[in-house]
Amino acid sequence: MYGVTSSHVLGVTALRNAIRMGWRSYTTSSSPSLPRAWTPTPYVTETVGGGWHTYDIFSRLLKERIVCLNGQVDETVSASIVAQLLFLEADNPERPINLYINTPGGSVTAGSHFPLYPAPYYARLTPLTSLPGLAVYDTMTYIQSPVTTICVGQAASMGSLLLCGGAPGKRYCLPHSSIMVHQPSGGYFGQASDIAIHAKEILRVRHQLNEIYRRHLTKEHSIDEIEKLMERDHFMGAKEALQLGIVDEILDRRVKWGEKGDGCGSEKGPSGS
Repeated sequence: MYGVTSSHVLGVTALRNAIRMGWRSYTTSSSPSLPRAWTPTPYVTETVGGGWHTYDIFSRLLKERIVCLNGQVDETVSASIVAQLLFLEADNPERPINLYINTPGGSVTAGSHFPLYPAPYYARLTPLTSLPGLAVYDTMTYIQSPVTTICVGQAASMGSLLLCGGAPGKRYCLPHSSIMVHQPSGGYFGQASDIAIHAKEILRVRHQLNEIYRRHLTKEHSIDEIEKLMERDHFMGAKEALQLGIVDEILDRRVKWGEKGDGCGSEKGPSGS
């Protein structure tokens, strides 16, 4: 029979504490994957030919040629918006499409999340927050259907470019909308020569975005003026965005209901005071 000394008891206690603390650190460690918010989706039930048909709210709005851009503009959201625009053009290339925008802009740069990943993973992350949004912009200008853009809430970063890139005379915002413009952002970590290559690329994209703004703004601005405006985060209210030329009109209230199928009230787009 073996005797149990106080040192043995202390050793067992220390081991138990170490196991317990190790388990806690394991179960409470930060996950490398970023959490994604869940959005509750309402459903609409209609009577069709004596039967019932149920849509989620966004599919029902799509039937009315309304596309909603909500949340960050990443690859998934970009692919969804592009597909909806192409579908609506194929359905009727003459009728306008109404794009409602409420977005903080492009996806978050990976630089702030580097500690969550091992070095081999994040060493070559090269996020450019503008690239998914440019796919949406190019599709808007590519299709035959005119795209009416309406800002509800905020249109920041790439959201402001999409708002500005709507059909001429059909770019709107609500009275308390917030619009923000700035230069593109990105991050890279690696060899010096690769960093120089990606720095050159982000400067090329910045010049490209500035040219897009200059082409769509209703007010005349030189490229140097736009570069100065984009140097830092520049927040604007609805009136400031109207004065700058990002939008054509501020909508206060829908005056009348137009033809069925037009989400803005008429084939010519929204009208308000």
